[in-house]
Amino acid sequence: MVNDAAPHTRSSGRKFRAFTAKHLDELTARAGLSPDQQLAVRAVATVLPFRTNAYVIEELIDWSAAPDDPIYRLVFPQEDMLPEADVAHLAGLLRREAPKAEVEAAAHAVRMKLNPHPAGQMELNIPTFGDGKIPGLQHKYDETVLYFPKQGQTCHAYCTYCFRWAQFVGEPDLKMAGDEPDQLRRYLLAHPEVTSVLFTGGDAMIMGEPVLRRYIEPLLDLEQLESIRIGTKSLAYWPQKFVTDPDADAMLRLFEQVVQSGKNLAFMAHFTHPRELEPLMVAEACRRIRDTGAVIRTQAPLIRTINDDPKVWENMWRTQTRMGLVPYYMFVERDTGPQDYFAVPLADAYEIFRDAYANVSGLSRTVRGPSMSATPGKVCVDGVLDLFGEKVFALHFIQARDSSLVNRPFYAKFDPNAVWLDDLKPAFADKFPFEA
Repeated sequence: MVNDAAPHTRSSGRKFRAFTAKHLDELTARAGLSPDQQLAVRAVATVLPFRTNAYVIEELIDWSAAPDDPIYRLVFPQEDMLPEADVAHLAGLLRREAPKAEVEAAAHAVRMKLNPHPAGQMELNIPTFGDGKIPGLQHKYDETVLYFPKQGQTCHAYCTYCFRWAQFVGEPDLKMAGDEPDQLRRYLLAHPEVTSVLFTGGDAMIMGEPVLRRYIEPLLDLEQLESIRIGTKSLAYWPQKFVTDPDADAMLRLFEQVVQSGKNLAFMAHFTHPRELEPLMVAEACRRIRDTGAVIRTQAPLIRTINDDPKVWENMWRTQTRMGLVPYYMFVERDTGPQDYFAVPLADAYEIFRDAYANVSGLSRTVRGPSMSATPGKVCVDGVLDLFGEKVFALHFIQARDSSLVNRPFYAKFDPNAVWLDDLKPAFADKFPFEA
């Protein structure tokens, strides 16, 4: 067990217990932070959400290595995640015990500078249907609809890099959520080009089986649907959901029902570090899910200070393949929240991906990346080349708003500091193919 400093009593069969911002001082003191550092962390947590649970604290974090432990950094706010001036201002408000409304107003002002909804999520992805827009529904790519169930808009624990952080900060105007399964069904029937629905959030696996069934069951007789996907971090942060939780068996029966209806049920499982795969509970949860006929595909972003090492990714992909999981995506950290803190330059990201990819078998080479989920689509960095005397990035669209662009190569001028598509300039052309 990597966590030598954890309590002897394990959480394997215990009821879920959450830790929130009110527990930060106690937990960060355990990591050895000084009172001033603890205050700075609490200041960051007024802007970005904090939530973890007993399983993460007792089973995954190596407290003897905190605060440098990668899992600690994965779930705990860091004092330098936000601009120093903003953190100092918020810390000052907390120190003098300013009124709650004043703290919240200052936190909101900082949030609005952090691009809370990247890639046109609110402006471009929400379609008009019937009398207006459908709450909690996004339709970016022709064949895929995303749905955000109202009851699934939280997580067992929050990742500090999360690009959906705006869902969890208690501001209704920033939140996407829907509670009308029949409306989702009607939309799909009106759009026969849609062949896949992805339940996302938050985390759909926060929901109990009866609630998740409300959303899934009305879709099972739709012949147009080939797949139902569930985006989830639960296998890493609370595998008990599928093994010892009271509705674990009922949930697995629901999964079997989806598969028996002729749909591909795919778990888009987020594993950010190899340690999340180590507990025996995770292997058992994966086995039980796979026994229903569901497929588990794995994905995560490349995150500085947490997994920016090819050996980490090689280890993850090889372990996942042994467990029967399908490596699927290495993402680039999105242009939202504390992107400057976590981002890895695209040139470095490509080298990390290439070096890890070179050391795994063909079964693990199902993985794609590094991929940017940008406004025009999913852009993959294929390499760095010298063409016609110019150093360039070779890129292509894995997915695109304009489906005619999918899998077409294009080029950008090499920039060693670029961390996102918007940082790049076209090579050999006046504009990129996705630009009007």
